[in-house]
This record gives sequence, structure tokens and C-alpha cells, in this order.
Amino acid sequence: MDWSNFEFHNPEFLWLLITVPLLAVWYFFMRKKDAAVLTVPSVKGFKANTALLPKLKPLLYFFRLIALAFLLVALARPRNVAVSTKVKANRGIDIVMAIDVSASMLARDLKPNRLEALKIVATDFVNRRPNDRIGIVVYAGESFTQTPITSDKGIVKRTISEIKWGQLEGGTAIGMGLGSAVNRLKESEAKSKVIILLTDGVNNSGFVDPKTATELAKELSIKVYTIGIGTNGTADFPYSKDPRTGQLQFRKQQVEIDEKLLQFIAEETEGQYFRATDNTKLKAIYDEIDKLEKTKIEEFKYYNYQEKYRFLVFIAGGLLLLEFLLRNTLFRSFI
Repeated sequence: MDWSNFEFHNPEFLWLLITVPLLAVWYFFMRKKDAAVLTVPSVKGFKANTALLPKLKPLLYFFRLIALAFLLVALARPRNVAVSTKVKANRGIDIVMAIDVSASMLARDLKPNRLEALKIVATDFVNRRPNDRIGIVVYAGESFTQTPITSDKGIVKRTISEIKWGQLEGGTAIGMGLGSAVNRLKESEAKSKVIILLTDGVNNSGFVDPKTATELAKELSIKVYTIGIGTNGTADFPYSKDPRTGQLQFRKQQVEIDEKLLQFIAEETEGQYFRATDNTKLKAIYDEIDKLEKTKIEEFKYYNYQEKYRFLVFIAGGLLLLEFLLRNTLFRSFI
């Protein structure tokens, strides 16, 4: 028997088991009280009765008590419950993450740098969206669809892990990044379509106006969440490579993020703008987006009950039948 899924449907009947030991005590005292007493001046001439059967007759009453206990447990309806669950996602969301991969994403105001911090948080976000399709767009001076929208989370996470600086020409083309993300979603039949646009700078390249891309997203009912990543003030930015070692060299520079543009994009598409100034806030932002964009899921539970009371009833019936037969055969002649 699988005890982990065992239950009593009517557990209140188990309280009646208290009566079983009480009846046993009552029988013991009543039997002594009702025993016939014969007073004689002498026991000479009487042979002591050492037969075993008369001493066993009280067991008949205990058969009744045991049968009663089994019947009470049977009334409590012991059973095993097997539960199977079927989950149906009725409103899957299509999400495109548009990620800035310009050189400034190597700035060290987030640890170890902005890009690596983002990759960790984005991977965790993907893990929490099992019922949604996700695509990845990267952009710098130009944009590129790294992964089309797919339900294969393994591919998406591998793509995120392989994102690195230097894949695209320099610059920050926010309009092209947003435009490519919109283009990925324009054929989507999902009831909810979302873009998460992340950047750490200002639009300074590309041939697509960010406001034009915003209007297109609005026409297609695509909600855009914008994230500006970078601390307030200055941060260590890469500015050149050491020709001997190939290592990037860093220096302090002012952090510049076009927050007005990002707020405009979010407001026009009914999304929200967030500012991530450190690793903790970046994670909190993706947690917030995860809560805001929920997939509607229907969960169906199926219960299969295996009743166990029948066996107890058979045992109780067998004990009562045995008690009846013994009382009317072996123990019939005993008072």
C-alpha cells in the first residue's frame, strides 16, 4: 500500500474506536458480577475442572469487539488517492528580448560588467517562462536576430550565453534594435506580444528612427518594456585595446542614457520604463516584468480512488461468523 496517498474519507468515525476498550472493561466487570456463586461447607468430593475450553469462552466476546473495530475503521472509508494533473496554457506570450551589445555594455558599474550581469538575469527569466515563446535580437550600430521566436528554451539560453561584444559594428542603434524585434513579432498569432528593450546609451546610429519603430509596435499591439542599464554618475568604460596584450583598457566616463526616449517608447506601447543601476535592481526589474506578464494557465486534476474498506468488512464478517459457530458448537454447553 502506498501510504503517501492514503486517507480516510470519513475520519470522524475513528473516534468511535474509543468505545472498543471501554466495552472490553465493561464486559470484564459485568462477567465477574454476574458469575454464579455456590456456597458449600466443603469441596471434598468435587473434582477440580482443569479443562481449557471454559477459560477460552470470553474470547468470543473479544471476537465481537475486534469485528466492531474493523467495522468502525471501514465506516471511516480508508482509501488510496491517485492524483494526475494536466496543465493547459491558454494564453502563451511571445517575447522578444532586444539586447544592446555595444562596447559600452562592457562597463564595470555592474559586476562583472553590464553584459555579463544581463546574461545571468536574462537566463533566469527564460527559466521562469516555460509556456511562452522567446526570441533574441542583438543590436549595436546595426541589429541582428540571434534567435527567432521559439518554445525551445535550451536554444534560447544557449544563445544568451554566447552573446558577446564585437559581433556587430559599433554604435547604438536603438531604432534598429526595436524595429528588428517588432519585425519578429508582426506575424505572431499570440494574444499577447512583448518586447524587452535594453540599452545603456543614446541612439546614435542606424537608419531607423526609434519613434517610427515605436509607432509600428503600437499599431501591432506590441507592448514594450524598456530598461536603461547603468549607474548614476560615472563608470569605468572601455576606450581602447592594449596593442601588446590585446586587453581592453578602461577609464572613467559619464553615464549617458536617453531616458526620455525610453520612457516615450514604453508609454506609447503601454509598457513601462525601468532603470537598472546595479545587479540587484536589474534582477528586480526582470522579476517585476515576469509578474506583470503572466501566462493564463488552466490546471485540471483527476482523482482516482481505490477503496480499502471492503477487505475490513470481510474480516469483520468472518470474525462474527466464527464467533457464532464457536458459540453454538464448542462452547454451547458452557454457562
